[in-house]
Amino acid sequence: MIGKRLREVRKKRGLTLQEIADKLGVARSTYAGYESDYRQPPLEILVQIADILKTSTDYLLGLTDNPYPKEPTRNAKELLKENDLHWDGVPLTDEELKPLRDLLELVVRDRLPKIIQDEKEKEKNKSEHA
Repeated sequence: MIGKRLREVRKKRGLTLQEIADKLGVARSTYAGYESDYRQPPLEILVQIADILKTSTDYLLGLTDNPYPKEPTRNAKELLKENDLHWDGVPLTDEELKPLRDLLELVVRDRLPKIIQDEKEKEKNKSEHA
């Protein structure tokens, strides 16, 4: 179960085996072993993988079918604050970032639930037609 979900989410995120392995600090073959269910990732590695893949450990373990964590780990304002955004090589000031923060917060608050619902419906339709 873990391997199938690891592979599924990794591919959805557009990451390679090597990229995940590098982020974890493990060999590619080690991570590949997790995806093939040849190896089981230790708990601390599983937590890191969930963070990298922006999903929950519950989803990876098969305890929920919702791949999205119930609560985001960071809000939109924090994400923009963490990112060192530039325009033509010049860092944006906090004042310049405010409209971007506000817009991102609106999108996340208003559109994310709809996006999640649409993804659930796609998966349901896919499984019904399989």
